[in-house]
Amino acid sequence: MSEKRECGHNYGECERRRIYRRIIACILFLITLVLLIVLIVWLVLRPTKPRFYLQDSSLVQLNLTADAAILTSVLQVTISPRNPNDRIGIYYNRLVAYARYNSQQITTSTVLPAVYLRPHQQVIWSPFLFGSDVPLDSNLAAALCQDKKAGYVLLSVVVDGRLRWKVGTWISGWYHLHVNCPLFLVRKAGFGDYWWFQQSTQCLVDV
Repeated sequence: MSEKRECGHNYGECERRRIYRRIIACILFLITLVLLIVLIVWLVLRPTKPRFYLQDSSLVQLNLTADAAILTSVLQVTISPRNPNDRIGIYYNRLVAYARYNSQQITTSTVLPAVYLRPHQQVIWSPFLFGSDVPLDSNLAAALCQDKKAGYVLLSVVVDGRLRWKVGTWISGWYHLHVNCPLFLVRKAGFGDYWWFQQSTQCLVDV
């Protein structure tokens, strides 16, 4: 009765507003509950960063024109990403791979396929990396020339891209992915200009 007296002749309008407020409160409560559940699941599962392995490499060409500090290189690498999580899937997208010597990129970026990895799933990529007539810093060119004469070269195979996590039906936003794989090559006496890949290595992964 008091509510009717307060609303006067607009009791119907007051009733509608009261219903709207209850509906909005219920919607906000449901949204908060869903977000809380997602947060709890996220904290409980806590995704582990993916693991990348450089399994093999074949250096086809590594020609350095010392006077002009120009490098032409061709290599094929075998990279294997693995999802170590028990209940979390990983989407990969916009992935590229390239090679670096010290801090300088020496090949163009090669596009890698987008892929979804289920828990504990592993795939293999074997891209070719090409760098034609790449100008080097004079100090880098001198260092690479010395490395070649010594019979060993340390390169880096880099993978850049983005990933997102999948927990049940929930999918996270995109995160930047940066992978750095050390590639140690040795030239053995009596084998000409053939460079040997030393051993499979685990890469450094930053998400």
